Order: sequence, then C-alpha cells, then structure tokens
Amino acid sequence: TALGALTDSPPDLAILDVKMPKMDGMELLKRLRQTSELPVIFLTSKDEEIDEVIGFNIGADDFVRKPCSNRLLSERVKAVLRRARASDSGPEDGDVKPIVRGRLTLDPNRHSCSWDGHPVRLTVTEFLILQALAQRPGYVKSRDNLMDAAYDDQIYVDDRTIDSHIKRLRKKFRESDKEFDSIETLYGVGYRYNES
Repeated sequence: TALGALTDSPPDLAILDVKMPKMDGMELLKRLRQTSELPVIFLTSKDEEIDEVIGFNIGADDFVRKPCSNRLLSERVKAVLRRARASDSGPEDGDVKPIVRGRLTLDPNRHSCSWDGHPVRLTVTEFLILQALAQRPGYVKSRDNLMDAAYDDQIYVDDRTIDSHIKRLRKKFRESDKEFDSIETLYGVGYRYNES
C-alpha cells in the first residue's frame, strides 16, 4: 500500500493527489501523520479553497493545483525540502541553543518540541511558525511575518493558511494540556506567543 511504502522506506518528500483510488490523499495523510512528519505536497485538480484549508489542517506542507508546469512543481518541492532540511540541522558553525519558554522547549537542531516534558510532533511548517513566535514571546507576529518564517519567498501562500497551521498547533498542544492557551490571536493584527 502507499501508506506502507511511505512508512517502511520513507522518501525525502511525498507528493499526493487528493483523488487517489482506494484511499484518498487526505485520508492517507491523516494516517501518515500519526507516525511521521514526512514533508507532503498535495498535487490536485480540486480548486476549492476549503480543500486547501482541510489539507493544511491535517498536516500538508504545500498545495499545488493542476494543471501546473513541471518547473513550478520542481520549485515547490525544492522549497519544502529546503525548509525540512533547515529545521533538521543547525547552522554550519555550530548548534543553535534550544528555545525554552516556560513549559515549551523547541530544539531546532533536532527538530523536536516538547510541552511540560511531553513530546509534541510537529510538521516542518508548524515547527517554523512556532519557532518564529517563541523566539520573541509577548511580541506580535503578523501573518506575513509567519509566512516569511515558514515559506520560501517564491511560494505564494494565502494568509489564511497560517490560521490553519495555528489551529493545528493549538490542537496538538491541547492533546497534552487541555488548558493550553499560549498562542494568542490578536484579531486584525496577528499572533503572539505568551509564556506559561
């Protein structure tokens, strides 16, 4: 099965179609996210915004609509892989210190996150968004700031995509702590990380 192939011998990145036989791409990604943070791009002919929102909510790293050129798809793949590699390794001259903010610990060198000592599995994009917020607790980050932190400059991403990632981040942290409220929404402005 596709799920078995992706988990038994994981590639660097998966490109899924929403409309696949037997199990659609959305369901496959849901199951994949239970055990893996493999970068995933959806390539689909569906053109409704809700499909993208759902895709991002379940953990997609990018969404490309068909028809698209090979060149565009290639650039999107390169951008997602760049983000994945950047989150997997520190700078060339040494390790980056983990970010500790109250009960949150983010280690960019290991792409690991924990809340109150409990691991929280994040996608590359979620990790980069949370890292941008946690680096300056109490300071507001606009959607544009967060898009810049998480996406390549050559990639167009709707600003509502950030809302979907924030929603997923909150959901993941609330699995460990039902009272989690460290990511605050400032309507019309952006988001802020508050230490707890």
